[in-house]
Amino acid sequence: MMPYGNALLDFVRTAPAGSKFRLAPTPSGYLHIGNAFNFVFNWLAARISGASLMLRIDDLDADRKRPEYVQDIFDSLHWLGLGWDEGPQTAAEFEEKWSQHTRMLSYFEALETLRAKGLLFACRKSRRELAAYDNYPAVFRDQGLSLDDDDVAWRIRTDHDLELRDFIVRRRDGIPAYQIASVVDDLHFGVTHVIRGTDLQPSGAAQLFLARCLSEPRYLGVRFLYHPLITDASGEKLSKSEGADSLKALRSQGGDAGVVFRQMGAFLGLEEPHPATAAELEALFRLLVS
Repeated sequence: MMPYGNALLDFVRTAPAGSKFRLAPTPSGYLHIGNAFNFVFNWLAARISGASLMLRIDDLDADRKRPEYVQDIFDSLHWLGLGWDEGPQTAAEFEEKWSQHTRMLSYFEALETLRAKGLLFACRKSRRELAAYDNYPAVFRDQGLSLDDDDVAWRIRTDHDLELRDFIVRRRDGIPAYQIASVVDDLHFGVTHVIRGTDLQPSGAAQLFLARCLSEPRYLGVRFLYHPLITDASGEKLSKSEGADSLKALRSQGGDAGVVFRQMGAFLGLEEPHPATAAELEALFRLLVS
């Protein structure tokens, strides 16, 4: 068993009764094998530990969201043979009842809490202007702008040791940003365990910082496990696309989900023959946990 496989086993063994894991994809492109690995890790941990699993689709970024990307999430989960206990079962149900746009009031309430505490400042600096800096310069905290001005982003003053320094909590178009929405949603749905890629560790730290600022001790009890990223043949991080690495492409070529589970078996360092289905992987992990 590879180190991450052992870490996953330990994570599962220590999940108490009543735990809740979540899948939280964004409909910003077609999903790839890395997304599939993350789905299976969360599904497997929930199944083995007896926890519940919810599907939450993070769709606040309307500019990148497409109906076909939302549908791809459901198609991919069904293709992998994964079920979930809470959340939408179809794309239509998602749009009607589960979209993040149905929870906007909760996000704005959290933003007002941060504003009332004097933790926010207004910013008009563009990504291009900030590209020359490793971290957000503290000198830009005072641009002589009001939070009530038009076309300003809201940023939060952070600790100096946070990698995402002074990150955005409300975009210039007035839409709550990813970090604040993720924290509010995890609290709203009672999520207790999160498994995600190492590329999201800076986001995890930012979200814990937000929880402290919001005086939300429940979030400080959420347990996180970060898995190594799945890369392409050149060692680069996979991106959402309609290319050869997308799950959509695999399905359209008549491939079955066994290719994902066999790659996962190798990734975890399991003995061959590697599992070819979700059920086979679950059965093997139940033996390893016992």
